[in-house]
Amino acid sequence: MFTSRAEYRLILREDNADARLTEVGRSLGLIDENRWRAFSEKQEIIAREEQRLSSTWVQPDSSTAEKLNPKLKNPLSREYNLADLLKRPELNINDIYDATDLKINHQQAKEQIEITAKYAGYIDRQQDDINKLRRHEKTKIPADFDFSSVSGLSNEVKQKLNDAKPESLGRASRVPGVTPAAISLLLIFLKKLGHLENLDLNESDIQKSKNQQVL
Repeated sequence: MFTSRAEYRLILREDNADARLTEVGRSLGLIDENRWRAFSEKQEIIAREEQRLSSTWVQPDSSTAEKLNPKLKNPLSREYNLADLLKRPELNINDIYDATDLKINHQQAKEQIEITAKYAGYIDRQQDDINKLRRHEKTKIPADFDFSSVSGLSNEVKQKLNDAKPESLGRASRVPGVTPAAISLLLIFLKKLGHLENLDLNESDIQKSKNQQVL
């Protein structure tokens, strides 16, 4: 499957493939000592650097702020840590390092730090969706459930679910063509019918699911 076609493609990124798979490969005997050492070193650099960016603060009257302000839409009016500044679309990680005394020589680590910072909010929300599905993966779907009754689902998804007749939300999520947004709508619908207990969904979840639906 192409990453662009995966359900959780913000998590399944090219830049973090080694972080997701190297440890698994190591456990299967597929990663030699040199590669494992290089991977471990990269992860240590990333962890150390992310901590340093989060703990380094920029005052609005500092020389660092003076160097960054021309690149910003609005000059800094209060203190920010470098990790938060890196999230801003006007700045890239080279801007941050050029304006400070901080340096990092590992290019791949630097790229991954920047990508993680830029998409942190989206990545966190997608991880929340994954965790929510895991909590309710074994939730049973009534045998006579009519998926056509779930408003917001595309006709294609309704047809696929009615044909597959999944017994649980986990099985429904693995039906080809059924998106995470469709599963969120199904969760909400089952909750309204009283089939789910202690479902952690609020109005923002409901609105997000509606907005995510595709035709």
